[in-house]
Amino acid sequence: MTTFFRSLSALCLVHFAWCLVPGARPSAQVPAAPKLIVVFVVDQMRADYIDQYGHQWTSGLKRLVDEGAWFRQAAYPYVDTLTCPGHATIATGSFPARHGMIENTWWDRQQGALVNCADDSATPSVGYTAPVANGYSIHRLLRPTLSDELRRQAPVPPRIVSLSLKPRSAIMMAGRRADLVLWFENRGTWASSAAYGEKPIAFVHDFVTRNPVDRELTDVWTRMLPAEAYLYADAGSGEAPDQPRSARFPHTLQGATPQRSYELWTESPLADAYLGRLASVAVRSLQLGQGARTDYLHVGFSSLDLVGHDFGPWSHEVQDVLVRLDRTIGALVDELDRLVGRDAYVVALTADHGVSPTPEWAVAQGVDAGRIRTNEMAKRVDAAIAAVLGPGKYVSNWRYTDLYFEPGVYDRLRANHPALEATLQAVRAVPGVAAVFRREDLEAERFGDDPGGRAARLSYYPGRSGDLIILPKPYWITASTATTHGTAYPYDARVPLILFGKGIKRGQYVQTVTPADIAPTLAFLAGVTLPDPDGRVLVEALKPN
Repeated sequence: MTTFFRSLSALCLVHFAWCLVPGARPSAQVPAAPKLIVVFVVDQMRADYIDQYGHQWTSGLKRLVDEGAWFRQAAYPYVDTLTCPGHATIATGSFPARHGMIENTWWDRQQGALVNCADDSATPSVGYTAPVANGYSIHRLLRPTLSDELRRQAPVPPRIVSLSLKPRSAIMMAGRRADLVLWFENRGTWASSAAYGEKPIAFVHDFVTRNPVDRELTDVWTRMLPAEAYLYADAGSGEAPDQPRSARFPHTLQGATPQRSYELWTESPLADAYLGRLASVAVRSLQLGQGARTDYLHVGFSSLDLVGHDFGPWSHEVQDVLVRLDRTIGALVDELDRLVGRDAYVVALTADHGVSPTPEWAVAQGVDAGRIRTNEMAKRVDAAIAAVLGPGKYVSNWRYTDLYFEPGVYDRLRANHPALEATLQAVRAVPGVAAVFRREDLEAERFGDDPGGRAARLSYYPGRSGDLIILPKPYWITASTATTHGTAYPYDARVPLILFGKGIKRGQYVQTVTPADIAPTLAFLAGVTLPDPDGRVLVEALKPN
């Protein structure tokens, strides 16, 4: 389908959807734009955390759930449910097959090396309290973001702020031009990219200097609630934090090296709380939402992901991160009420992906689960090919679901049916593998009604994706950490999607939606248009005039 006809179809669908909303008409007057758009992305927040742990919340998360439009069936429809693809999808309203952020890292065939989705050696970073060696930018993102279109189309230029612990989270949500983009480097400094300005911003420098992270490194992370208020067991099956942490509370923030101490700080609720305070300072200092324009604020809370990988979704640690994040978001939303006005801003809360239970926990429940050893997979594939084509190294890399061959190898396999079939059989024989798709079948959409094939196609981008796409069975993971994510199974794909504030009709909604619907919806409220998104305007949650 051409871009023109895809855009025309999307416009027709939005027009038709308006006709289905009681009291709404396509010709109805669009409500005044919000003064501030706020997007909270909670890294690795499963959708069912609201049902499982929501009774522990009393502040911000509870308010958004109770007073917002809660879409209970929101899910990513693609395979590689990871941080960079998720944030890019939320920011652009498009899926990886079009925005190009297929994974956090992928194998670059021309460089013969792994590349990070936000790496950019040509664009230096700007450190606030220390130099930063790595460079980052958004140059690999292939679609415009909501903030890009807000900057281009709004009659009064907005102020755009994006904050996170992770550079790829902050940058994907910031777009190409922003007033403040900030993340934390584990060597102890906050940082930005020269793409957004070559010097530190004064009020940020003042705040981080007056409030050094080092001051918090002597703290000990303890539970906020009484131990009996947490579900499941402390030190549950499969929990595997790195030293010096054990699987039991309390947790020190003191590591063997300064860098490890900073890492332990990010792997605690203290980092989210600090980020919330930074966001409040940005709102006050830049007067976000307090002018004749629609400003944009993204806050990416990353600690849940860092903790979840080590402890798993049923841990006391994950629950405590959420209990404290509830307070952090509550304080920030209360600040927006005071500074912007209770009915003058709109909030979207979602996640970039969910997470699997630890395989050990799943096995204890009688479920087929385990760990796929990627090194073993590569050896098996090399051996299968060598048996037909002769000795040699044939596999370049395997990232998440994507297996890459050495240059020219895949063309040789396609020309030699016995060799190709031996390779596919070797992959399918690996314990935990559910299916394998060839790149040309995905490009030609030759996967029938296989839901795994459809999901793999939405994650596939020619030239960046692997030669073979390998899907694990449910509850099988490819990680040495306690657990991970990166599949289309509901535990990875289903995430919260909550809209709250100006123009939003509270309630619970059971329509099938995706996080790609967030950007078109917020764009509509702001009076701007996204070019050709995959998502749609969530008209069912909008207040008609």
